[in-house]
Amino acid sequence: MNPFKFIAKRPFTTFLVTVGLLSGAVFALNKMRAESYPEGQTPKIYVFLDHANEYALKAKAYITSQLESESHEEGEKAHTEPHKIVVTSPKSKDVTTTQEYVCQIRSQRHIDVCALESGFLEKVLVKEGQTVKKGDLLFTILPVLYQARLDAEVAEANLAQLEYNNTVRLHEQNVVSQNEVQLLGAKLAKAKAKAELARAEMNFTNVVAAFDGIVDRLKEREGSLIKEGDILTTLSDNSTMWVYFNVPEADYLEYMAHQKDGRQSQQIELVLANHETFPQSGAIGAIEAKFNNETGNIPFRADFSNPDRLLRHGQTGKVRIHRVMKDSLVLPQRAVFEVLDKRYVFVVDKDDVAHQREVGIDFEMDDIFVLKKGLKADEKVVLEGILQVKDGEKVTAHHEYEPVEKVLAHLKNKAE
Repeated sequence: MNPFKFIAKRPFTTFLVTVGLLSGAVFALNKMRAESYPEGQTPKIYVFLDHANEYALKAKAYITSQLESESHEEGEKAHTEPHKIVVTSPKSKDVTTTQEYVCQIRSQRHIDVCALESGFLEKVLVKEGQTVKKGDLLFTILPVLYQARLDAEVAEANLAQLEYNNTVRLHEQNVVSQNEVQLLGAKLAKAKAKAELARAEMNFTNVVAAFDGIVDRLKEREGSLIKEGDILTTLSDNSTMWVYFNVPEADYLEYMAHQKDGRQSQQIELVLANHETFPQSGAIGAIEAKFNNETGNIPFRADFSNPDRLLRHGQTGKVRIHRVMKDSLVLPQRAVFEVLDKRYVFVVDKDDVAHQREVGIDFEMDDIFVLKKGLKADEKVVLEGILQVKDGEKVTAHHEYEPVEKVLAHLKNKAE
């Protein structure tokens, strides 16, 4: 206890303490001096000292009892003084929740550009990072061999055409039979097919863009010996980007449940490596068919339009999904307490009797819980002073009601 506070409240007691200390000092001084008195006078001195000592002991006992009584009274008063009990109500409102996932950014179309025939790379007609249109010529492979083969097959087709025309004329003069005409007709068709094949092989030496896109790194240079199937470069269509991220099973089930009941609208943002938000909003484009048994996650895909071609294949970032949960019931976390991994509140009825009730939590935010079940908007719950409330007992007369709007406006602490 603070001594100055005690002195201010108990001046008489303080006076008695001072007297007792002085008496003790007198007793000690007389005790030292008694030894120097003549022998005949010492009995009187000792009788006086005995009386002084007895008075000092009584004063000490009284002062001690007064101090103990004062300390006990103030401690009991502090112990029995009740704390204020504050009661509030849950509130129905639209709540925006945010979930964040690490993601990988991929082009909508990203292909390898390969050589269809073997030969020497004659020309490279594009640069790395160049934007091309569908059908643009990218590479040419030395066509000498294919040109010679095409010329030979065309010559064979022309010869077969002459033979066929001559046979038809002889047939008209009844020199050869119809079977001979048909035989040469089949030979002509075969020669033409071989010529078309040679022409197609010749065309394979010209490598063109399959769609509008951006050329990646060049794998080969002019003069390189190319084999059939060798990768020359890659081509990316970045008009729309596919953003992949892994979602835990619990979040997946929550997402599907909210999609089914239609209680929420969502907005998907993409945060880039420089912590800037991509200006275009995304939409869930696909959910894969199975979970990863090792991680317990399922891949989601969000589609983002990329008109300025800012995003490139292979980037990383974070996907933020903002969901607006309409008409959700929210409650300050301070009103909720846990018992054996279950969460409860004290509901105060119209007779001011408190009842312990279990509540279900749909989502947890900084200072509030979004309730799934257990409460209604018009019910009252204990917000502060939970430790003084018991199930089935009446709430003391010291409680007061605080509007939930005021509580939500000043939330800083989490639940007890």
